[in-house]
Amino acid sequence: MIEILLQGLLLGGLYALFALGQSLMFGVMRLTNTAQGDFIILGGFFAISLVSATGLSPGLALLLIAPLAFVFGYALQRFVLNGTLGRDALPSLVVTFGLAIIIQNLLLEMYSADPRSLDAGPLALDSFTLGSITVGTLPLLTFFVAVLATGCLQALFSYTSLGRSFRAVSDDREAAQLMGIRPAIVYAQATGIAFVLIALAGTLQAMRTTVAPADGPLLLLFAFEAVIMGGMGSFWGTLLGALLLGLTQQIGFRLDPGWGIWFGHLTFLLVLLLRPQGLFPKTRG
Repeated sequence: MIEILLQGLLLGGLYALFALGQSLMFGVMRLTNTAQGDFIILGGFFAISLVSATGLSPGLALLLIAPLAFVFGYALQRFVLNGTLGRDALPSLVVTFGLAIIIQNLLLEMYSADPRSLDAGPLALDSFTLGSITVGTLPLLTFFVAVLATGCLQALFSYTSLGRSFRAVSDDREAAQLMGIRPAIVYAQATGIAFVLIALAGTLQAMRTTVAPADGPLLLLFAFEAVIMGGMGSFWGTLLGALLLGLTQQIGFRLDPGWGIWFGHLTFLLVLLLRPQGLFPKTRG
C-alpha cells in the first residue's frame, strides 16, 4: 500500500502540471482551453527538436523554451483568444478546439505518428531506495516541481500587484477597468504564465515517457478531471485533485493493468456527483 500511495502521488504530480495552466486560465478569464493537452504535446516535441538540434541538456533547453512559451501565450491571448471572451463560452471552446485540430495535424506532418521521447540522460534511470521501495529521481523531481509551481502561483495571486490585477478582472471586469486596469493585457499576461507551465509539463512528459501527436486529448482529459475535482480556479485544489486522480489510477493499475484509467474516471464522476463545486473550490475575496 505504501508503494501504491507513493507511485500514485508521483503520477499525480505530473497531472498537476498538466492542469495548472488550465486552472490559471479559467480562474482569471473563465476560459476553458480545449487545446491544453495538444499544447502540452507541442511543447514536448519542441523540446525534443531543440535538444536534438543544439545538443543542450533538457534543463538548459527549458530555460530557452520558457520565455518563448510566455511570448507565444501572450500573443495568442492578446490577438486571438481575447476576441472570444464574453458571456457565451462557446466561441472560446470552438476556437481552442480548432487550434487542437491544427496542432495535431501539424505534428503529424512534421513528426509522423511515431512516438518520441526526450533523452533525460542519467536522470532517466537514476533512482534511490526507501526501505524496500525504489523511487525514480525524475518522477520525484516532477512532483516537487508541481508543488513548487503551485506554491508560486498561489503566492503570485496573494502577494503581488499582478496577482491583485488577476483577481480584480476575475471578480469584476468592469470595476477593474474603472480602476485603470486593462483586462486584455492582464488576460494576456495570465495566458503567458499558463503557457510557461504548459511548456514545463510538455518537457517533463517527454522526459518521463513518449509523446505522440494523438496524445493531446488524453492529457486534456486528465487536466480537466484534476481541475474539476480540486475546484475550478483553486491552485492547491488542482494539485490535490491531480494527486487523487494519480492515486486512484495506481490503485486500478495494481488490481488490473486495464483498470487504471477507468478507476480515475470513476473517481472523477463520483466527486462530480457528490460535490459538483469540487473538493476545494476557489473562494472569493
